[in-house]
Amino acid sequence: VLVHNHPSGDPTPSAEDARMTVEVARAAEVVGVPLLDHVVVGGGRQASLFELGLLERRG
Repeated sequence: VLVHNHPSGDPTPSAEDARMTVEVARAAEVVGVPLLDHVVVGGGRQASLFELGLLERRG
């Protein structure tokens, strides 16, 4: 699971967050470690890329 914050307070994943998540998921798959989720936090809220349909779980 990846987690990072948005200091702006808006936890909405950016296009760059989604792109980086796909790259990390591919790299993790190569070494046999599934990426289960990427959570963005900000302003006391969170957003899950998996729940938003931006990350497909494999393995």
